[in-house]
Amino acid sequence: MGTARKLSTSRRPVTLGQAVIAYLTAPDGPESAATRRVYGGTYRALLAALGPDAAVGDLTPADPRPATWNTNRGALRSLLRFCEMQGWIASAADLTRGTGHRKRSPDRSRALSRADIDQLLAREDASLRERTFWRLAYESAARSAELLALNVEDLDLPNRRARVARKGGSADVITWSTRTARLLPRLLKGRTTGPVFLTERRARVELPPGDIDQDSGRARLSYVQAEQLFKAASGGATLHQLRHSALTHLAEDGMSAPMLMTKSGHTSITSLARYARPSAEALARWEAEHDPARRR
Repeated sequence: MGTARKLSTSRRPVTLGQAVIAYLTAPDGPESAATRRVYGGTYRALLAALGPDAAVGDLTPADPRPATWNTNRGALRSLLRFCEMQGWIASAADLTRGTGHRKRSPDRSRALSRADIDQLLAREDASLRERTFWRLAYESAARSAELLALNVEDLDLPNRRARVARKGGSADVITWSTRTARLLPRLLKGRTTGPVFLTERRARVELPPGDIDQDSGRARLSYVQAEQLFKAASGGATLHQLRHSALTHLAEDGMSAPMLMTKSGHTSITSLARYARPSAEALARWEAEHDPARRR
């Protein structure tokens, strides 16, 4: 394997633009195409902010406060180490001091309130398909992708359950409650095969037979379209927030951690923990119910 060479034998300072090009094309630069693509995005943003003619040796320590720092930190440190090896800067450590990995503050506001959920699921202007999908997503607390992959053959309507392929491909069972049980037969209209959730129109492109309803020619509803419809109806909330809300509300109602893991398909209590955190409204209710002054 060859070694990277300096760009110039002159004493003129190496520019940031020259250093980026040299690093990305060097034999000992980023090894994989994926790494080069990710690093390239960071470097383009850096060049846009500082200009390609900025001297590498004149860079000052970066401000570690932006939320994107953790994502870009590796790319920047790799570039600066490369510049140090070429003798273009004295020390990469001087430019990266104070830029250690920073923990992000936990997001505790992702769950929608019960009132918001009730209003959303009761919308009369939403189609039967959307109301069924949203209700099933909330009552099953399953991932939206798992529900969109459902076929009619997977459903056990009398027992209110269905077979799903969880994240990672493992087989599992989801369950739902009365309101979903009332909506599903109306949505299916006697269909016994094919995707549960279909597009409104016939497919315009050739798709695998399993993603088409053979009688109507309509295709399986995509995650992108389902997400867009939910965002439009909810004012910007995501389908992931619907699942998050379901698990939060179940935790507030006292469902145990093992039961929540079974319900959600999580295999790690750590990954479940951020979903099962009671909301501010639930905390306020608990405080009111347990207020010593109220008992007097």
